[in-house]
Amino acid sequence: MDSTTRPAVRDGLGVGFAVGLSGVAFGAAAVAAGLSVAQACALSLVAFSGASQFALIGVVAGGGNLIAGALGAVLLGGRNTLYGLRLAGTLGVRGWRRPLTAHVVIDETTAVATAQDGRRAARAGFWATAISIFTVWNLMTLVGAVGASQLGNPDTYGLDVVGPAAFLALLWPRLRTGAAERRVAVLAAIVAVAATPLLPPGVPVMLSAVAALAGVPRRRPRPHDTGDSAPEPALTGGPGDETP
Repeated sequence: MDSTTRPAVRDGLGVGFAVGLSGVAFGAAAVAAGLSVAQACALSLVAFSGASQFALIGVVAGGGNLIAGALGAVLLGGRNTLYGLRLAGTLGVRGWRRPLTAHVVIDETTAVATAQDGRRAARAGFWATAISIFTVWNLMTLVGAVGASQLGNPDTYGLDVVGPAAFLALLWPRLRTGAAERRVAVLAAIVAVAATPLLPPGVPVMLSAVAALAGVPRRRPRPHDTGDSAPEPALTGGPGDETP
């Protein structure tokens, strides 16, 4: 590790440990939703996408079936595919390493990698984030799940609200970044609330995904599309217009 990669590794480890600690909330929420300790740990190992994991147990906690929960989680995790396309050239992995690398392409690893200057630093930041967050997240999932399982009925201690609260905490920074994010969030909430009395648990969450269309940037018409553009200058000029 040299001076070009040291800052990237430091950033990656900081993000990895900070975000990984929130795995304790997922472990507790998963047990509160009815999963066993083993199931909660397996979900963190196999899924490894915080938002998708919280979405899945949110549906299960609300009485929905695993199919509806899994579809919602897959839909939410689809953004990682776009991250993978963005990072494929930078990471340059081949063969059996590709599926392993794809497994840790998430919000945090992508953010750290794309924030670096240079391909070497981006790789170092990506792997520092991936290794640290995967390790800490799974350890904290185990801690949270075991701790919650020892408390007895989770509803007695109000642990049933851990999942929604943690999921909101993940979304909150995005809601503060701009009007488009807030517009999507408000529309999604309206769709979900309106559909909840009419549809089975889990389906309103998936249906609310249509709100993402409100965040699609609109194409601005170019001047020549509207006919309001200024006339182009003449290609030829009079004497004295030539540049040296």
